[in-house]
Amino acid sequence: MRISTTIFLTDETITPVRLARALEERGFGGLYLPEHTHIPLSRESPYPAGGPLPREYARTLDPFVALGQAAAVTERLRLGTGITLVAQHDPIVLAKQVATLDHLSGGRFTLGVGYGWNREEAAGHGVVWSSRRALVSDRLDLMGSLWAPSTLGHDGPFGYSFGPSEVWPKPSGGAPRILLGGAAGPRLFAEIAERADGWLPIGGRGLTEALSVLRAAWDDAGRAPKTLHVVPYAVLPSPGKLDHYAELGCEEVVLQLPAGDESTVLGVLDDYARYLA
Repeated sequence: MRISTTIFLTDETITPVRLARALEERGFGGLYLPEHTHIPLSRESPYPAGGPLPREYARTLDPFVALGQAAAVTERLRLGTGITLVAQHDPIVLAKQVATLDHLSGGRFTLGVGYGWNREEAAGHGVVWSSRRALVSDRLDLMGSLWAPSTLGHDGPFGYSFGPSEVWPKPSGGAPRILLGGAAGPRLFAEIAERADGWLPIGGRGLTEALSVLRAAWDDAGRAPKTLHVVPYAVLPSPGKLDHYAELGCEEVVLQLPAGDESTVLGVLDDYARYLA
């Protein structure tokens, strides 16, 4: 099982370059980065984990810029977003960013996709909260058309319409791996089966019970069983927990790193390195 990591990189933490080099030197499999464009001070959306919103949420680095630095100083480390708030992006520009990063990294990029939880942040991007899931679906379809070998046009319900266009570079493998985040349920699992390569369940809670439902949706969509990727995300590890994920067939797990300075993060990495064996 590949052991990857995630962290809220900020202007106060270890740098992307130092972290990426340290991960590859120790044999970790990947680095996933979250995003928040801004955190409005007049917040009404509760922090999903409860309590006050941690400081790092408002100071998060742009994940594509940070992952570009990480790609430049590594050769094997896989790179991903966990997650990209697709509804908050211009999808044509996002498709170009994804394709460029995947091309320059030699196909090492995974696009983690989420619907978001912060209504105030989304509103700043003009997102209508009740339609954000449909908006994300449309934007994934649009990006897929731009990554296609012979670029297709797109005529969607959310204002993006264009005919066949020249768009380069293409992602190295034709399209990046796409993993959807979100709480277990038929609606999410149907979307995964239709538009993605797998699921990013935060913390891995309830994974045993949910997997059979997800696999059924995957089968119903005519997808090959062995192509489903289930990647427990932001996990605080223990030997028993990682063994359990491996028994469930998870080929990758993403461990949570603290949003700390270099010495703090490297200390935790050295502790996590015992799981690599």
